[in-house]
Amino acid sequence: MASRTASKDLITLRGSAAIVGEYFGYASNSILYNRGVYPEESFKKVKKYGLPMLLTEDEGVKTFISNLTAQLAKWLETGKLQRVVLVIMSKASGEVLERWNFSIETDSEVVEKGVSREKSDKEIMREIQAIMRQIASSITYLPCLEEPCVFDVLAYTDTDVAVPFTWIESDPKLIANPQMVKLHSFDTKIHKVDTLVSYKNDDEWDEA
Repeated sequence: MASRTASKDLITLRGSAAIVGEYFGYASNSILYNRGVYPEESFKKVKKYGLPMLLTEDEGVKTFISNLTAQLAKWLETGKLQRVVLVIMSKASGEVLERWNFSIETDSEVVEKGVSREKSDKEIMREIQAIMRQIASSITYLPCLEEPCVFDVLAYTDTDVAVPFTWIESDPKLIANPQMVKLHSFDTKIHKVDTLVSYKNDDEWDEA
């Protein structure tokens, strides 16, 4: 008689933190590429989440994102990271043009008791795929960035979190009367991540 072996994908707090940290790294690269913050030729194509993805080859940006995702994963493991925001600003004036907002909800029981949750890796990957496709098509729903830009990253944590000396206090870099587009979310059953982009609205008639 034939037998069948079934398995379930168990997600641990550390595993979930790694998934979310890695997601933020790839999402950041995709935003920087698709919004033209860095030139197209400074990115290389790789395959991730079953999709062709672009990663920066600029050593400074690579190091920044690598250090960032490692720190975010540590904060995610403590359940004390509430939100991460990638801000795109005018290089000349410092004016904030876009805010890519990643809100994070953490299952407190997992943090406190160390339990695991069940969700298939394939299902998580499909959810992330949907977000990455939306980021890749952002040129169709966001205004053109017609001037040289730079980016920064803000992390919103609980007040009792230890912050590395390389991080500094910052204002929220808000946009007055922004337009907003909500993207898909994904959920590891431990961390739920909602993604939203807000951008500067230059249509004067909207303010009439």
